Amino acid sequence: MNIVLISTYELGRQPFGLASPAAWLRERGHQVTALDLARQPLDETSVREAGLIAVHLPMHTATRLATQLIPTLRKLNPRAHLCGYGLYAPMNAEYLRTLGFCTILGGEFEEGLVHVAERLEPRKEKRNGKVKSGEPQPEPLVSLARQKFVTPERRGLPSPAKYAHVILPSGEHRVTGYTEASRGCKHLCRHCPIVPVYNGVFRIVDREVVLEDIRQQLAAGAQHITFGDPDFFNGVGHAIALVEALHSEFPHLTYDVTIKIEHLLKHKEHLPKLRDTGCLFVTSAVESVDDEVLSCLDKGHTRADFLEVRRLFRESGMVLQPTFVPFTPWTTLDGYLELLRVLRENDLIQNVAPIQLAIRLLIPAGSRLLELEDVRRLVGPFDPSALVYPWRNPDSRVDALCKEIEEAVAAGEKLKLPRRAIFESIWKAAHEAAGVDTEFAAQPVLTSRAAIPYLNEPWYC
Repeated sequence: MNIVLISTYELGRQPFGLASPAAWLRERGHQVTALDLARQPLDETSVREAGLIAVHLPMHTATRLATQLIPTLRKLNPRAHLCGYGLYAPMNAEYLRTLGFCTILGGEFEEGLVHVAERLEPRKEKRNGKVKSGEPQPEPLVSLARQKFVTPERRGLPSPAKYAHVILPSGEHRVTGYTEASRGCKHLCRHCPIVPVYNGVFRIVDREVVLEDIRQQLAAGAQHITFGDPDFFNGVGHAIALVEALHSEFPHLTYDVTIKIEHLLKHKEHLPKLRDTGCLFVTSAVESVDDEVLSCLDKGHTRADFLEVRRLFRESGMVLQPTFVPFTPWTTLDGYLELLRVLRENDLIQNVAPIQLAIRLLIPAGSRLLELEDVRRLVGPFDPSALVYPWRNPDSRVDALCKEIEEAVAAGEKLKLPRRAIFESIWKAAHEAAGVDTEFAAQPVLTSRAAIPYLNEPWYC
C-alpha cells in the first residue's frame, strides 16, 4: 500500500514521529513517503496515490496546523483513509472525526498504524479504505502496549542540517539530531497534555534501538543529539546506562535532555555523570516561582527546589535552561514582576529563551486542570477549532500584558536582539503595566550569553 506520513511541526527537529512508524510500515512491505511540512513542500503526487494518509499530532501547534491542511488533503485524494495519531489525537477525537479523520490513535501508535494498513488492504476495493459511518475503529483509541521498538527509518526526510542547530559558547554551530529513549511520564502534572493519554505510564525504547538511531543520524551529519523524552530521568537507570554507552562509543558527541526539577534533586548524584558524558544543558519545566501556582499545577517542586537546583548546576559547572508558563489564571502583575526579579537576581536571564516569558497556559481537552473548581468556574465552553478551553485572567491587565510581551519577544527575535535586551524590554513593559518604577539598573553580569549553549530554534508547544 502507498502510505503518506505527515508532520506539520516538530519543534525544529527531524520528526521521530514519522521516522519510527515509517520503519514499522516499510518492514511490512508498504511504500511510505514521510513528509515534514515544516521543512519541505507537500508532495501532491504521493498524496494522490496514497491509500492511507496519517498525520502526526504530537502537540497543540502541530494539531492546529494539521486541521488547516485537511481540506487540501481531501481535495487531492478524497478516497484515502485519513488517520490522526499522536498525543493530541485521542484528546480531540470527536472534532477530528468531523474533519474527516477515519481512525484516531494515541499512546503507542506504531502497532496501530500497522494494523490500520493491514486491515485496509483487503478492503480497499470494496470500501475504499474507509470505516463505515457509525462503525467504531477496531484499533484502541489509546494504546499503552509494550511495543518492541525498531530503529527509526529516516530515509526521505530532510537532512539533520536543515533543522535546529546547537550554538556553542565559541560560536560554533553543531548540527543537531533528535531521538527518544522513552515515552509517556510517570508524573501527573495538571497542565501537561501527556497525562490524559498516558495517565502516569511511561514506556522505554530499547537502548540498542536508541543507539542505532543516533548512529544513523551521526552518519547523516549530526554532531549533537537532543533527547526528546518528556523526562529523561523517568527511568534513571535506563538513562544513565544509555549516556554511558553513548559516550564510550562517541566520546566527543554532545547532547541535551529534559528533566523535572523534582528528579534533578532526587537523583542529584547523577548530575556529574551527565556533565562528564557530554550533556551541554538540561531543560527543566519550572513553570512558575510562585508556590501557590506550582501547587495548582501539581508540579511536584517548590520555588526553593528550583533555586536549589540552580545552585547545584552552578557548583557543578552545568547549564540549566528553565522553561515557564508565566501567564495562568492565577498570575498577578506582582507575581510576574517577581518572576523577572528572580531570573535577574539569580543570573538566569541568558538561560531563558525570551518566548518562555510570554507563554500562556493552554487548557486542552482532558486536562487535569479541570479538576480544580476555580478553573471550571473560569473557563468557557471547549472551543474545538482552537483545541482549548478559553479563559481570561481575573485581572484584564495581566492578559493585556501577555499580548504586549508576545509582541516584544517577536520584535526582539526579528531584530535578532540579544536575550538581555529583550529581557529589558519585557522588564520595562511589566513594570509600566503594574505602575511601578521601570528602572533597569546595571548589575554585574555573572554569565555572558556566549557562555550559554543553546538551540537556535527555541521550542514551544
